[in-house]
Amino acid sequence: MKRFRDWWANPWGQPRTLAVVTWLYMVWAIVPVCIAVLFSFNDGRSRSVWQGFSTRWYWGDPDQSVLHDPALRGALEQSLRLAALDMLIAVPLGVGLAIGLTRWRGFGARPVNFLMLFPLVTPEIVMAVSLLLVFVSLYKIQLGTTAQALGQVTFSISYVVLVVRGRLLSVGRQYEEAARDLGASTFGALRLVLLPLLAPAIVRIAVICGAVVRLLARGRLTLRLRRRLGPRRSSLPRGTLVRLNVGV
Repeated sequence: MKRFRDWWANPWGQPRTLAVVTWLYMVWAIVPVCIAVLFSFNDGRSRSVWQGFSTRWYWGDPDQSVLHDPALRGALEQSLRLAALDMLIAVPLGVGLAIGLTRWRGFGARPVNFLMLFPLVTPEIVMAVSLLLVFVSLYKIQLGTTAQALGQVTFSISYVVLVVRGRLLSVGRQYEEAARDLGASTFGALRLVLLPLLAPAIVRIAVICGAVVRLLARGRLTLRLRRRLGPRRSSLPRGTLVRLNVGV
C-alpha cells in the first residue's frame, strides 16, 4: 500500500489523476454508444434483452429494415446529406475563424472568443428552441434541409475553432515567419506552410463534424414539434427516435 501511495504521489512522474479522469470519461461516453450499436444487431425488438445476432434491422427484414423501409432509407440519406453540408461549410469557416482569433490581439478579441464558445456551454434543448424561433419568427426560413444545415453549422463551428486553435498554438508562428523570410507572400505562407501543418487537425475535426449530425431536441418535445410544424425532412437519429417513442 505504501508503495502505491509513493507511486501515486510522485511529483516527478507523469500526471495520474488527469489520465484516470480522462479514461473514466471516455468509458462513460463510449460504452453506452457501443451498447446501442450492439443492440442494433439484436434479432428481436427488445432494447434490453439480447435475443441473438442478426442483421434484420439493417437489410434482413423485408419491411422494417433500413434498406427496405423508404422512410428510414430517406432519413439515412438526409443524415449523410447534412453531414456533408456540415463538413463543407463549418470546417472552412471554423479554420478561418480559428486563425483570425489566434492572430487577433486587438480590442474585441475576448468578446468574440466568448461568443465562439457560447454554443459549447449552451444546453442543446435551449440551442434547438432558440434556432427554431430565429428561423421561424425572425428570418422566415422554411424548415427543412436549409434550416437543419444552418443549425448543424452553428452547433459545429465552435468545435472546429477549438480543435484548430489548439493545433495552431502547438505549431507556433516560427514556420510562417521562416517562410516569409525566404520570400513567400502571406497567402503563400498560409497555403504552403500553415495549412499542411493544420491538415491533421482539419481532417480530425471534419470527421467529428460528420459524426455530430444528430438531434438537438429529443424525446416527446420532438414529437410535439413534429406535429406542430408539419412534415419535413428527418435525419436518421430523429426518424429512429420517433419510431421508438411511438413503439414501432
